[in-house]
Amino acid sequence: MKIKITFFAGFLFCTYSFAQQKDSIASKEKLSEVVVTGQFEPQSIKKSVFNVRVISKENIKQLAANNLADVLNQYLNITVTSNGDDGRSKVSMFGLDSQYFKILVDNIPLVSDTGMGTNVDLTQVNLDDVERIEIIEGSMGVTHGANAVTGILNIITKKGGGYKWQINATVQEETVGKEFAFFDKGRHIQSAKIGYNFNENWFVNIGGNRNAMAGYYDDKKGKDYDKNDGLRGYTQLPKEQLVGNAILGYQKDGFRIFYKFDYYGEDVHYYNPQVNIQDNYPFPDTYFSRDKRYITNRYYHHLNANGNLFSKLKYNVSVSQQKQERDLENFVYHIDTKQEVDNQRATYQSKEVFYSTGTLSNFFDNKSVDFQLGYEITNENGFYDSSVGAFRDDNQQGVDIRKRLENYDIYSVAEIGVNEKFSIRPGLRFSFQSAFNNQYASSLGLRYLFDKGLEARASLGKSYRTPNFDELYTYFVDSNHNMQGNPNLIPENSTSYEVSFKRACSFDSGAQISNNLAVTYLDVDDRIDMVVTQVTPTWNYRYMNINKYKMWNISTVEQYTYKNWNVMLGAAVVGISRKLDLAAENLVSDDKFFYSFRLNSSISYNIPKWNTLLAVFYKYNGQQQQYVAGTGTDGKSGFFLSTLESYSWMDASIRKAFFKNQFEVTLGARNLFNVTNLQSVQNGGGGDASGGAHGGGTSSDMMLGYGRSYFLKLSYNLNFN
Repeated sequence: MKIKITFFAGFLFCTYSFAQQKDSIASKEKLSEVVVTGQFEPQSIKKSVFNVRVISKENIKQLAANNLADVLNQYLNITVTSNGDDGRSKVSMFGLDSQYFKILVDNIPLVSDTGMGTNVDLTQVNLDDVERIEIIEGSMGVTHGANAVTGILNIITKKGGGYKWQINATVQEETVGKEFAFFDKGRHIQSAKIGYNFNENWFVNIGGNRNAMAGYYDDKKGKDYDKNDGLRGYTQLPKEQLVGNAILGYQKDGFRIFYKFDYYGEDVHYYNPQVNIQDNYPFPDTYFSRDKRYITNRYYHHLNANGNLFSKLKYNVSVSQQKQERDLENFVYHIDTKQEVDNQRATYQSKEVFYSTGTLSNFFDNKSVDFQLGYEITNENGFYDSSVGAFRDDNQQGVDIRKRLENYDIYSVAEIGVNEKFSIRPGLRFSFQSAFNNQYASSLGLRYLFDKGLEARASLGKSYRTPNFDELYTYFVDSNHNMQGNPNLIPENSTSYEVSFKRACSFDSGAQISNNLAVTYLDVDDRIDMVVTQVTPTWNYRYMNINKYKMWNISTVEQYTYKNWNVMLGAAVVGISRKLDLAAENLVSDDKFFYSFRLNSSISYNIPKWNTLLAVFYKYNGQQQQYVAGTGTDGKSGFFLSTLESYSWMDASIRKAFFKNQFEVTLGARNLFNVTNLQSVQNGGGGDASGGAHGGGTSSDMMLGYGRSYFLKLSYNLNFN
């Protein structure tokens, strides 16, 4: 680890020295990307007080990404993990899971099983109509409310276009590891979009997408395997996703309004490895299995209006209604006849949310001072059916859970331009909570523009994470765990600090370089964790506000552009400290920092003569360590060091355009290093540990993917007036 940190320090020094070669660099004002996340109104990145990272539409095309998981696999400070049991992918940032990272679509948090904008399955976020993705790391609690602790991701969708008609159709075929066959194996994607501008004011876009993943067999034998040896089924479950979206918009002068509708449907198929024999005398025995199908339906409505009020004030108001239902369908599958019988379907989980947010700004004629008032309303109605497990509600077991969570927030933000170079942005939010004590968030942002194109930013933010539905109410029991919800949980509180430096410069040769260096520190109090409350005769767990979490991160991203070359290199060192409390044994863990080195890079080369683009993406996640609770070989409880091994991830693609760019062919590969499972090793004990970990040199695997895969994407684009 010392070698890696030394290398990282040297890398930063070389970068700084290289950027200081003023004799050969002519600093120029570069056209900046326009961003909207966390801003009073759309503006260039340079003017933003926040350090905004942008994933462009071109980056998405180079990765041939269909969902958010395909993109974030290559992001520096994000780890994407996959669950073979339900086919879901979740995000972790700075070592904290997806409950601390908020995902929005056009500034509206996306509903999930347990939250609003958090704990989102990345494979359920389709990217067909996406214009760009904006990411801000660190606390954003003032402008985006609860759970925006480690950062926010805002998906900006396409609205309108420069042509009267815009038509796009795409077909993509992809292997799942080494497995591929039309319909039976692999991943099969089809999509179509139509955009029409009625006139200069009205536009409409309509699209649809089908993504069928036939499952990952690995060493399994599929659904029609009739031997009872545990090999029936799939290592990663088959699923089919259907997406439909439409947007209708109107714009005139300074007024804009749009209505957006999204539908998402998903079927995940679980095939039981247990095969049953049915006597069919005098004919041969037949075989059947009791299988399941998990069905998700999500409906998203969003109405947004923005413009001028009383000729000067600017308003931006959104109203959204979202509903997600998850059904469980049990059935008997006869392997011989391939027929399903005794189908029984019921909704076991649902969430319906009314959400609204709005801002009012531009109160002063002075361009150096602006002030924004905002509000946020969230009304969540959650439901869990008792058939999923045993639940505890008012000290009763075996009952359904129906709960409403509400918050009504107001916030204010000011932007003060002290002079042309120095800007200050203070902010404060107050949240009226129905289930917890009222919460607040605060922030202070600073930006200073030095000579020679150097931009400096600093921010301080206090935010909070509210307990989710599962942590508050569910009481789930199976053969290995006893996990209890806790309605007495309180929100977590966090403080984050970030300092960043950015410089963009140009050489006389035409080459361009940008450097972005950031240092972040995060401190989380009252962290909710699953705590061991009983060791004997069985291990019992309960969610409690008991732990502390600290993280610091130093990262740099360098972008080099010269003629047809575009090169990006990023590196980060992350240190994480977790303090654990084993309540049953009155033990507290060490809170020392463990460090991890991370690296990502991309390189692309455009060949104009062939109208071809080559791109390669690489990411390295270094070894990670943490303490886990467990029992030693002597039978005593304690904390043992767990090590998650390092791994590398590489994607590559070749894209060629034909017929005046109307037809594009993209050929590529994902996960070139063939990563499947990541080994986690626990040292220093033996026996069971919290959360299913083990001590004493034992190891377990965490699924990251299904190995190296290849894809072919054909896209047809037609634009005309």
